[in-house]
Amino acid sequence: MRPHQERGHLTAGFLDSEPLREADEDFVSDVNLSASMTEEEREEIQQELAKLEEEIGTLRQVLSSKEKQHAELKQKLGITPLSELKTNFSRGWHDMQSSVAYKKTSETLSTAGQRTSAAFSTLGSTITRKIGDMRNSPSFRSFEEKVENTVSTIKTKVGGTGIGGSFEDVLSSAAHASSQDTPTNNLMDSSERQC
Repeated sequence: MRPHQERGHLTAGFLDSEPLREADEDFVSDVNLSASMTEEEREEIQQELAKLEEEIGTLRQVLSSKEKQHAELKQKLGITPLSELKTNFSRGWHDMQSSVAYKKTSETLSTAGQRTSAAFSTLGSTITRKIGDMRNSPSFRSFEEKVENTVSTIKTKVGGTGIGGSFEDVLSSAAHASSQDTPTNNLMDSSERQC
């Protein structure tokens, strides 16, 4: 007896962890499933098999003919593989957009965008408020006074009034001063008149 027959159960050999040995392969090939069939049944099955193979061959020919006809009709309509790809892509995109998952993702991203926008708005408001607070602080006021004093001193040296004034006033007075003749030009004009 073979090892798995000794156990009293034919399938017990399949549960062994050992790989199949040559003796096991021989045992499997010795099993004849067709022994329980009569010659008549065997012949009937072979005829049925031949008939099925013939039908499969016929179906392959019909399918090939239909595929050829399909390609010809597409060609007549001007449907190219590229246009089919575009159509399939458009259809797929539409199907994806109408899917529940896409809609949920879109809603989530929209909500996230709104929250991000609100966060940036709050951040902008906070920065504006902090800058306003900073401008009202004593240290900024002291800095602003020093700048105004410096501007006033410069205006006095350039020829301005020296009383207060904003930065824009200083810029416009500097622009006005540069548009007029320089003192050296005025001296030449007066010396030329004397000659």
